[in-house]
Amino acid sequence: MTTPPIGDTVVLTGRSLKHVTRSLDTIITTAVTPIAIMLLFVYVLGGAINTGTDSYVGYLLPGILLITIASGIAYTAYRLFLDLQDGIFERFHSMPIARSSVLWAHVLTSLVANLLSLVVVVLVALLMGFRSSAGVLSWLAVAGILVLFTLALTWLAVIAGLSAKTVDGASAFAYPLIFLPFVSSAFVPTATMPGPVRWFAQNQPVTSIVDAIRALLAQQPVGAAIWVALAWCVGLLIGAYVLAMTIYRRKVS
Repeated sequence: MTTPPIGDTVVLTGRSLKHVTRSLDTIITTAVTPIAIMLLFVYVLGGAINTGTDSYVGYLLPGILLITIASGIAYTAYRLFLDLQDGIFERFHSMPIARSSVLWAHVLTSLVANLLSLVVVVLVALLMGFRSSAGVLSWLAVAGILVLFTLALTWLAVIAGLSAKTVDGASAFAYPLIFLPFVSSAFVPTATMPGPVRWFAQNQPVTSIVDAIRALLAQQPVGAAIWVALAWCVGLLIGAYVLAMTIYRRKVS
């Protein structure tokens, strides 16, 4: 990937972060839906679900974290679309600013905002009884996977923001991503699913990412799951980045 001039990116990221800090309800709203889902499944449905673990909130948390990220990147597409429609991009392009810095600023803002939402969700999970014996290295590995996943989905959001015709279309693309963890090992073991659904669940990216994070937090052997998870994250990230930059160059040329 071509890294934009750091100075331009820092300045533009600061601009975007100011908009986020002025409307903290964005971060709160992003975290509310995943927290509500976690409360529903733990306290209402959890007793009827057998996962073979002592703590269902611990089993559930990795999937909830991915739903949090999927919810958050919808705002990235939304903000990008508005900047595009309001002529912000044209104003920046008339200045001595690296063009790629405009996109990177949105991406880095999304990363910071999503990390804050993830912290909120983890704090709520701790209040609900989540405990982990994972060491520092395991937590760093979990953080690394979540950062890669956030960057991958954020570049997908950039594609949506650049390609959408309406503001609703810019953010609506995130709905399938939010739904995807429900058809994975995030809520129940895939072995309990009927054949075709089980095959899909076992071979889609969310399952491997959830399994890797769950094993790291539970201090269990990770096996090949972490490499599959990293391959999915890096592959999605590179593919989305290349497509997003291609669309962006066509837009500004």
